[in-house]
Amino acid sequence: MSKTTIKVALLSLAVSASATSYAEDKATNQEGVIDGINFGPLAQLVGTWKSTEQGGVDVAPAQSGTENGKGAPAATPLYEVMTFEVAADATNASEQYLAAIYYKQEVFRKADDTKFHDQRGYLIYDHKNQTVYNSFCVPRATCVVAEGKAGNDMTLVASGDGIAQSDFMANNASTKDFTMNIKIDGDKLTYTETVKLDIYGKPFSHSDSDTLIRVNN
Repeated sequence: MSKTTIKVALLSLAVSASATSYAEDKATNQEGVIDGINFGPLAQLVGTWKSTEQGGVDVAPAQSGTENGKGAPAATPLYEVMTFEVAADATNASEQYLAAIYYKQEVFRKADDTKFHDQRGYLIYDHKNQTVYNSFCVPRATCVVAEGKAGNDMTLVASGDGIAQSDFMANNASTKDFTMNIKIDGDKLTYTETVKLDIYGKPFSHSDSDTLIRVNN
């Protein structure tokens, strides 16, 4: 067998192994497969979710001129709607295979039904490394990439390079750390999250929590 033939054979084997690896990523855990792509535990989220009747709560630093006083904790009872849709798959640096779902989160005050939080992002599944990423932005010129171990009960954390923000936010309401726990239990979704801020010259833990029920797929 010539050297050229050996090289061609080895190349064919390498391509075949790579294709098989990606196919396994897509086909493993059939319960998480949508349109041939393996979304792992994220597949359970596809659909529309709404808060239970009890709703959730947001605890944020109060604005100047409010009853609580600038920087004091202010609790806001809330309800929300979250919609998850299949997005796409992608390969990073020829070796990290990812499957992503897009989500939209809209949060409203119970007191007057006004929307006070709007968030758009992606939940991204890395089957090989059993990792989930939450990559999102909010219209305050702040974006976050948090990551953690994949599962039905996940804790996703961001800090340092996982946080991007405008110069104004960095100087006046800087996000230092983000932690989110999300639990999927059939048609029930529960989450808690904490954003560590440096605002009004002092640290503040901005927290949100809610329980949502799937209303359609």
